[in-house]
Amino acid sequence: MLVNIIRFSLTISLLHASFTTFVSAQQRPAMYFADTTYRKGGYAKDPQVVWFGGRYLLYYSVPTGKDSTGADHWGIGIAESRDLTNWQKVTIIPPVAEYERKGFCAPGALVRDGKVHLFYQTYGNGKNDAICHAVSSDGIHFDRNPTNPIFHPAISDWSCGRAIDAEVFFFKNQYFLYFATRDPAYKIQQLGVAVAPVTTNFNREDWKQVATDGPLLKPELAWEGECIEAPSIIQRGNELIMFYAGAYNNWPQQVGIARSKDGLLWERIQNEPFLKSGLPGSWNSSESGHPHIFKTPTGKTYLFFQGNNDKGKTWFLSNHEVTWKKNIPVLQAN
Repeated sequence: MLVNIIRFSLTISLLHASFTTFVSAQQRPAMYFADTTYRKGGYAKDPQVVWFGGRYLLYYSVPTGKDSTGADHWGIGIAESRDLTNWQKVTIIPPVAEYERKGFCAPGALVRDGKVHLFYQTYGNGKNDAICHAVSSDGIHFDRNPTNPIFHPAISDWSCGRAIDAEVFFFKNQYFLYFATRDPAYKIQQLGVAVAPVTTNFNREDWKQVATDGPLLKPELAWEGECIEAPSIIQRGNELIMFYAGAYNNWPQQVGIARSKDGLLWERIQNEPFLKSGLPGSWNSSESGHPHIFKTPTGKTYLFFQGNNDKGKTWFLSNHEVTWKKNIPVLQAN
C-alpha cells in the first residue's frame, strides 16, 4: 500500500512538472533570448539594440565565470537579428584593459558617423565603478577610449561617486549622459546626468555634470522601492520620454515612464508601472526590468526588457511594440 502511494505521488509530481514546463513554453513571448554558453538555463540582462550594417545588433550583459571570491564575473555579449524576434549570438566582447579585469557590463549604444559607440560600466569595484566608452567600425570589435573611464559623478550628499547604466542621447545640440548612482550610504539608487558638446569624441574631459544639487529622479513611489536605474530615452516632438527601471532586481523590478522638455527636469507620466512583472507562473513573474526603448529604421518603436521567474537563476530578454497616443506610449501585447 505504501509503495503504491509513493508511486502515485511520484506520478503526480512528474505530471505536474511536465504540465508546468508545457505551460511555460506556451506562455513564452515571441522574442525569448538568453545566452546559454555559460549557464545552460539561459542568462542575458541589460538589453541595448542598434540597427547597423544591415542587421540589428543586441548588446547584453552576461556572467562569463566566477572570480576568486565566487562572485559573478560580468562581460558583454553580442547577438544579431533581421526581425527583432529571432536572435543569434555572435560573440562576447573580451576584456582588454586593466579597468575591465573585474568585469564590465550594462551596455548603452548609439550609431554616429558610421560607427557604433558603446558606453558601459566597470563592475566589481563598488563605489569606484564608472562609465567607459569604446568605438567600432563593424559593431563587433571595439577600440577602447584612451581616457577611460570617461565619467563618474562628484561625491556629494546624494551620490557616492559611482556611475552605472549609461544612456547617451543627442538632444538640443549636445549629448546627455544619463546614469544611475548610489547615495553615500550605498542604499538608494537614483539618476544623474552629464553633458558634452556636439563636437565631442566622448573623452573624459568633455563631460560636465549638471543638475548637481540633487538627483533627476529618485525612488518615491511604493513600487519603486529603493531604486531607480537603467534610464532609456526617446524623443517625441520637442519632448524626451524616459523609460526607467523601478526597484532592485526581483523586488520585483518594473518599468516606469517620465518626460522632460529640457532633459533636466523630469516628471512621471503615471504613478503605476508602465510595464509590470508577469502573473504567477509566467516567464517574467519575478520581474520585467532594465528597459531599452528602440526606434527602427521604419519608425516603429519597441521596448526591450529583461525578465525571469526564478528570482534570477535565469534571465531572458524580450520586447513589446510600443505605439503612441500623442506623446504618451501605449504598450502592445505580444
